[in-house]
Amino acid sequence: MHFWYKFLTYLFYPLANFFLLLRKFKGKEHAVRYKEKLSKISIERNKGFLVWIHFASVGEGLSILPLIKILEKDENIKSILITSITLSSSDVLQKKLSSNKKVIHQFLPFDVPVYIKKFLSHWSPNLSIFIDSEIWPNLIYETNARKIPLLLINGRITKKSFLRWRLVSNYAKKIFGKFDLCLAASKESENHLINLGAKNVKNYGNLKFAAKDFESTNNLEKSLLDKIKNRKIWCSASTHNSEEIFSAKAHLLLKKKYANILTIIIPRHINRIKDIYKKLLDLNLKVSYYTNSNQLNHDTDILLVDTYGETSKFFSISKSVFLGGSLIKHGGQNPIEPARLGCKIFHGPNISNFTEIYDYLKSLGVANKIDNIEELSEFLINQFNSKKLYNREVVTKIDDYGLNIINNVMKEIKIYINN
Repeated sequence: MHFWYKFLTYLFYPLANFFLLLRKFKGKEHAVRYKEKLSKISIERNKGFLVWIHFASVGEGLSILPLIKILEKDENIKSILITSITLSSSDVLQKKLSSNKKVIHQFLPFDVPVYIKKFLSHWSPNLSIFIDSEIWPNLIYETNARKIPLLLINGRITKKSFLRWRLVSNYAKKIFGKFDLCLAASKESENHLINLGAKNVKNYGNLKFAAKDFESTNNLEKSLLDKIKNRKIWCSASTHNSEEIFSAKAHLLLKKKYANILTIIIPRHINRIKDIYKKLLDLNLKVSYYTNSNQLNHDTDILLVDTYGETSKFFSISKSVFLGGSLIKHGGQNPIEPARLGCKIFHGPNISNFTEIYDYLKSLGVANKIDNIEELSEFLINQFNSKKLYNREVVTKIDDYGLNIINNVMKEIKIYINN
């Protein structure tokens, strides 16, 4: 099976440069650094122990910030190489880590043997850590062949992904069996990893519970805060197609009761932003982009967030959050970030990707399922009328839970650093 996968990647090899140039033209790749995906590396490797951490998306990138903060202080570690795939994840992480002198960011090269070998030869990592569900067969095979310790941290295997891997179960066992350690993000993922052939599997909980320190300093600009300080505010975050309109209609219901209501909509994918803006205007709503918030005034209905990596700023001021991906057959979005910031969370019926996390939050009384616009509006009205908008006791429980997770994860990682 691996032979044929490898063969297909070799077929892609002559097309890789053209493919990247096309994506660059569409604005989906970095204008200069896109060549890093072809293993054209311009940064020299420093001497000493190098930890390499790879992730894919913005959310995964933010989840590793506590790890990087601790690893940075370890005198045995001289460099921390982080790799990602998407342009947005690169932008967010570079903003967060611009002052960290140990950290180097690169785009992960395509999973083609020529590129992978060049990448690993150049960086020669002493420890490799993959985050979440990043499985690249050629990369895993070559890393293992070079006897570089390979860890999967916050491993998340959804039921859908598990069933796909089961179709090539023998191949899956060869790939997952090459990890020296797998720390699962949930009990479900722990079981899936074991069934897929991972040998050393442990479960301490989801690492995203541990990123509190990096969000406490995320504040909106004072000029914007002054404009909205007397508004009733709620947030509709990580929305997918149709969920923005659902949120807008909830806004229209709330507006009958609160003339000063402000709804903040944060789409999951901002490449849809212009289409969303037009649809909101069709509902006769007054909309302002976040990047053009100087136009926001007391008549603005919707603040439409057209940037990545700033959701915590809005969670900090709204305290009532509807999380998208839950009204459609997507499986929901991760509710940990708003929960850590003391928000009451509302979601649709489709949350299969985060069932265990939602169960935990429901046990704390901070998550509620909604089935329609009227139900969401009713919940929000109750929240606006509540005198206790911030439950410090619940936030403290979540913080303590996250601290325990990061401490256990670091104990496991340090075994491979101190060997």
